[in-house]
Amino acid sequence: MGKILRIDLNRKKTSSHPLTHEQTELFLGGRGLGVEILFRELPRGVSPLSPENKLVFATGPLTGTGAPTSGRYSVITRSPLTGTIFDSNSGGHFGVQMKRTGWDALIVEGRAEKPSYLWIQDDIVEIRSADRIWGSNTHATEDIVRSETEKEAKVACIGPAGERQVLISSIINDKHRAAGRGGVGAVMGSKNLKAVAVLGSQEPSIANREEFAAVARTSLEAISKNPVTKDALPNYGTAVLVNVMNEIGALPTMNFQRGYFEDADAISGETIRERILEKRVACDACTIACGRETKIPGRDRQGEGPEYETVWSFGAACGVRDLEAVAEANYLCNEYGLDTISTGSTIACAMELTEAGHLPGGPRFGDAQAIVNLVRLIGDRTGIGNELAEGSLRLAERHGHREYSMSVKGLEIPGYDPRGVQGMGLAFATSNRGACHLRAYMTSAEVLGNPCLIDRLKTDGKASLTILLQNISAAADSLVLCRFSQFAMNPDHYAHLLRAVTNLPFTARDLISIGERIYNLERASNIREGFGRREDTLPRRVLETPLSEGHSKNITVALDPMLDEYYKLRGWTSNGAPTANMLLELKLYDASKQIAEKYTV
Repeated sequence: MGKILRIDLNRKKTSSHPLTHEQTELFLGGRGLGVEILFRELPRGVSPLSPENKLVFATGPLTGTGAPTSGRYSVITRSPLTGTIFDSNSGGHFGVQMKRTGWDALIVEGRAEKPSYLWIQDDIVEIRSADRIWGSNTHATEDIVRSETEKEAKVACIGPAGERQVLISSIINDKHRAAGRGGVGAVMGSKNLKAVAVLGSQEPSIANREEFAAVARTSLEAISKNPVTKDALPNYGTAVLVNVMNEIGALPTMNFQRGYFEDADAISGETIRERILEKRVACDACTIACGRETKIPGRDRQGEGPEYETVWSFGAACGVRDLEAVAEANYLCNEYGLDTISTGSTIACAMELTEAGHLPGGPRFGDAQAIVNLVRLIGDRTGIGNELAEGSLRLAERHGHREYSMSVKGLEIPGYDPRGVQGMGLAFATSNRGACHLRAYMTSAEVLGNPCLIDRLKTDGKASLTILLQNISAAADSLVLCRFSQFAMNPDHYAHLLRAVTNLPFTARDLISIGERIYNLERASNIREGFGRREDTLPRRVLETPLSEGHSKNITVALDPMLDEYYKLRGWTSNGAPTANMLLELKLYDASKQIAEKYTV
C-alpha cells in the first residue's frame, strides 16, 4: 500500500510517511519491517513497559491478496518477558482488514493519558476513549468497539491481563486468535491502549493477475496433496500432534520431568473431534482450516481451540487428563488475553515447586480445577496469580530454584522435549525471541518426515538445516504467511507469488537471503542489549538429566557441538555475535556500524 501510520499516544497526534523501496526490497514487510523499524528507532536499554518502547502492527506484501494462508499480521516490539526483540503473529481476519485501510504498518508510540482505543477507517484515524471498555474481557471489548464503530470492523485488543501488564499476556483478534507470546499484550496495556479497530475499502494491487492466479492454483494444489495440510490438520487440528509426540517419548510431561503421558489420548486431537468439536474454522485465504470451534458442558457459547500447544501445556505439562478443564482454561486465556503456552508452563513450574516443598499451599500435578482457577488469578493478578503473572523464570528464581523454569531467554519452551528431537533443541536455543518452535520447525523433518525423515536423536547436520529453516521462516513471517504453508509450499512458491504481486524479480534465493538479513538484524538487536552465547542455552534438566522411560529414554541434548557448528555456519563469532563485516555484506549498515563501534560480547 506504500505508507506507514505513526500514532503518538502522548500528543494524540498521527502522521503518515512512505514505505520505502529499501524497506520492502530488503525486509519485505511483517516481521522484517517491524524489526527494521525498531532497530533504527529504539535506543539501547529502553524498558519494554515504558512509553519509549514502540509497538508495530505490520502486514506483508501478500496480505489481502488472497494468496494461500496470507490472512495474518505481525506485532513487533521489545518483550517485557524476555528483553529481546520480539515479534508475534496472528491469523484470523484482522490483518487483511488492516491492509485494506491503506496502511502497511502502524507504529504506536508513547502512552495515552487515559485508556484509549484506535479507530482506523481508511484515512480516518481516531484516538477514542476506552473508559467504557477498560476492564472488559476480549469478547466484550470486541462487541462494544464494533457497536461504537462499524459492525464489519475487525478488532485486536487486550483483556484484563494486558491491562494489568501480565508479562505473559497476549493481543487477541477476532475473539479467538492470538498474537500470543512474549507479553505483547502487556506492552499494549502499558500504553493505555485497549484496542485497535480497522475497516478498509482499498484492495491491494496485484501487478500480474493472470500469473498470480496461476501460481495461487499451483500452491493450493500442493496444499491439497500434502498429507499434513490435506488430512491431518483439517481433520484433527494441531492437536493431532499429541499422540504423535507422546509415542516417540517427547511429549513434555509434569514440567519436563517425563516425556510420556499415560493419559495423552484423553486430550488428543482425535478425542477433541469426538467429544467437543462443533465445526472447523479457517483464517482468511486458507483452505487448511485447522481451527476448531468447540463447546463444553456448562458453557452457553462456543469457543475456539484448544490447540496442540494448549492441550499440552495445560494437559500433559500439568499432569491433567480432563479435556473439559483444559478447554475451559483455554477459553479463559482467550478472554483474559493470555498466552496459553507460557500460562500452562508457568502453572506446571508452580506445581513442581509445590511438590518439591518450595511453594507451600501451591497447586499440584493432576489438579484439573487448579489450572482453571489459576488462569483467573493470573489474569486478575490476585493471590498467587500475581507471582505466576511474571512467567516461570521469575517465579522459579523468586523461590530459589531457577532450574524448574523450562524456558530459554525467559520464554517458556513449547510442547516438544528436545531430548527426543535434538534439532528442536538447537532451534530453541538459538531462537532470537526465546524458546520457539516457529523459528525453525525441526519437528517437521525429525518426526513428521517432511520433506524427508531424518534421525531425531542425532546431531549431525542439524545446524545447517536449522539455519535454512530459520531463514525461510523469517521470510515467510515477513510476507506474512502461515507457518503451516511450509509443509506444502516452498521458497519457489513464495517467490513466484511475490513476483506476481510486485512485478519485481524476486527469486527463492532472494527470499532466503532476506530471511538471513532479518535473522541477523534481530541478533544484532539482542547483542546490543547484552545477549550472547550464555543465553543460547537450554534448561539444565534437558542438558543433564536423561528421560527414564519412553522411546527417547537415556538421552540428553548434546547442545554445545551443534551450537559451535551453528555459529560457524552463520559466520558469527564463537560467542554468537555477527561480525561488522558480515552485517555490512547483508546491507545492514547501521547494525554493522553499531557492532563495530560500540557493542561487543
